[in-house]
Amino acid sequence: MTVFILDITSFLPNPPVGNDDMERILGMVGHTPSRTRRVILRTNGIHTRHYAIDPITLQFTHNNTDLTVAAIKGLRFPEGRSLQDVDCLCCGTATPDQLMPGHGVMVHGAAGIPPCEVISTSGICLSGIAALKYAYMNLRTGESRLAIATGSDHASSMIRGKFYDVAVLEANGDDPGKAPLPFGADFLRWMLSDGAGAILMGKEPNRRGRSLKIEWIDIVSRANELAPCMYAGAEKGPDGRLTGWREFDSIHEAVNRNIFAIKQDVRLLNEATGPALLERTLPGIVQKYGLKPDDITWFLPHYSSAYFRQETFDRFKKAGLEIPFERWFSNLSEKGNTGAASIFIMLAALFHSKKLKAGDTLLCFVPESGRFSAGFALMTVV
Repeated sequence: MTVFILDITSFLPNPPVGNDDMERILGMVGHTPSRTRRVILRTNGIHTRHYAIDPITLQFTHNNTDLTVAAIKGLRFPEGRSLQDVDCLCCGTATPDQLMPGHGVMVHGAAGIPPCEVISTSGICLSGIAALKYAYMNLRTGESRLAIATGSDHASSMIRGKFYDVAVLEANGDDPGKAPLPFGADFLRWMLSDGAGAILMGKEPNRRGRSLKIEWIDIVSRANELAPCMYAGAEKGPDGRLTGWREFDSIHEAVNRNIFAIKQDVRLLNEATGPALLERTLPGIVQKYGLKPDDITWFLPHYSSAYFRQETFDRFKKAGLEIPFERWFSNLSEKGNTGAASIFIMLAALFHSKKLKAGDTLLCFVPESGRFSAGFALMTVV
């Protein structure tokens, strides 16, 4: 059964934040300016992003549920259909507002959708496209008639200076020569931001205006080959094993050891992303679906930093899928890296632009360094 995307929306909270204003809004860690901020910002290519933080009061304006519901409320339904007709809601995020209950039911409770099937997907950046795939499969099997998939992240709640202060001050004491945060944690403060996106799907295309026919969605994990790379709520040992926060003697110990901070093994990220997610994964996708460069009108890659742009091009070329940069679509530099929401925010911008015409094809690529997974999707403009 064919599945169509009927509308795509994005929600980005508050005015855009420039590079020079980031540390004022997020706050310094241990009252010490970051030593790596400028270097990271020169590399990642992000010029503005959005935080769910009031730029004046520095208080939160939204939580993750709020961001997701705002994106859902922006969806336009076909004539004669409304939010009351949705019978499947799939929500992906890496930063839910609480450990329990799941993010999906919190969104359901706040969105005004009648009783329906609700799914929360796991992962980091990949959780958004995983939610999209579940909704897509539900429609294909005939289980649902109208579905919504969302991707959202509320990274600012885990990268504000206040989030680290207790652990930092206890760990570092009065040592002015010691960096307040290890590079793997400070690195992510200048990479991540907030946002949400929502996709409405049904079994028939819009009678007026464009739709996207979903040709396929494919997700591959290589967690069997590699150690965790990006993580939170755990401590990584020399052997690569994660010790979760519940394995510590007390919640106080976990907090004092900065267990809840988001961290990235930057060395592993640089060494493994290309070989694992492109060199060993991409050729199989190209062969499985018979992909050819001339068959792709638009390529939408989610990369966390412009640092990976050229490597992505080179690896795709090596796999026989050389797509010129003029056919790439990314809004990373203006919207930031919003994790699970990124591919939704890109799709929304392209879907509502004047760039698309009937028959155009969109290839989406979502890599994730949590434990190295990748998602691919192909869509055709109708």
